[in-house]
Amino acid sequence: MDKILADVVKKIKPTDKKLMKEVEAFLKKINTAIAKNKIKAKAVVGGSIAKDTFLKGDHDCDVFVRFDYSYKDEDISLILAKILEPFKPELVHGSRDYYHIKNDMNFELVPVLDILDPKKAVNVTDMSPLHVEWVKKHPGLNDEIRLAKQFCKSAGVYGAESYIKGFSGHVLDILVIYYGGFIQLLEASQKWKDKEVIDPEKYYQKDALTQLNRSKTDSPIIIIDPILRERNAAAALSYETLEKFKKAAAQYLAKPSSKAFEVKAKTLAVLKKEAGKDKIIVLEVTSEEGKEDVVGAKVLKAFQQIRNQLKFYDFVLKDAGWQWNKKTKALFWYILDPKELFSITKWVGPPLSEKERVESFKEKYPKTFIQDGRVCTYITRKFVNPDALIDDIIKNDEYLKEKIKKVVRR
Repeated sequence: MDKILADVVKKIKPTDKKLMKEVEAFLKKINTAIAKNKIKAKAVVGGSIAKDTFLKGDHDCDVFVRFDYSYKDEDISLILAKILEPFKPELVHGSRDYYHIKNDMNFELVPVLDILDPKKAVNVTDMSPLHVEWVKKHPGLNDEIRLAKQFCKSAGVYGAESYIKGFSGHVLDILVIYYGGFIQLLEASQKWKDKEVIDPEKYYQKDALTQLNRSKTDSPIIIIDPILRERNAAAALSYETLEKFKKAAAQYLAKPSSKAFEVKAKTLAVLKKEAGKDKIIVLEVTSEEGKEDVVGAKVLKAFQQIRNQLKFYDFVLKDAGWQWNKKTKALFWYILDPKELFSITKWVGPPLSEKERVESFKEKYPKTFIQDGRVCTYITRKFVNPDALIDDIIKNDEYLKEKIKKVVRR
């Protein structure tokens, strides 16, 4: 590992032993409650803490409550709810309901069946402890995985939530282990083709795309889950997020810098500096309160709605982005060509072969002309500068009002 990466590891690798003591103390309390209720189950640490791949400052801890397989026909979420009553947990809906308890750390308590064979899983969450064991079978790459996580956080592509559509911790575990390191992953990403299949356990000797369920192959890369061959671990990844990752990887490989691992909140001053002589529009957004994934998805759609409107009205969008504090505040920014548009523009109508539509077009626009086999006209633009459009969107766009509570220009 070179000096830059070694220095980054020192900054992101946890050293506070108090965290583990708190986790151990919490587990002891949960297991005491389980025993008191005479339930055949055991609470164990899961996720990145169990794998020893968690980052400094990470206060989220997954706890798997592993129920004996004899409970396979029972509602183990409901049983766990009864056990956790004294802790006053928050219910979180998922493929199987789980619970959130916040102390100094954020504990996610997930009920699972205690299995060794993935085929015995009743729910996909039952396989989560098996993922931990799979990572542990590949020692020596813990810090490499940490680097990948921190890099993706900096690039804004970490998380499989619907409003991010990025790389989950599980996916990064698989990729780093498969390629043998962080830099090797970055290098490999530059060669990925569309629908690249990554199969760590070599489950498929022939084309996996023809054997997998079609609904599981919509993502730009296909990562065969090492625990369950029928699952694409990267199903949530979007093309847009993958391109952001590949671009960040290319930049780092060309010019390595510790800055590639710094997660910095955007400020108005920083955004204006990045825009330079280009036009920049910055919006401060207030979202509704609610569950993170639901609210985050609404904020993303609001950002996309404004971006799409700018493109629809022919403004040249050079860059755009958004950040959200996962509570109620977000920042949208759009960097555009500073030149105003001409007030008159060509409007292309239907092809001449579609006679009814052509006649309708001519009725609406008395002055028309033919170009490249289509009827056309000239119209006066509704907006010649993006400021007027943005003001109109904020005031009148009903779709936007459904997604967010308030928008203010900055």
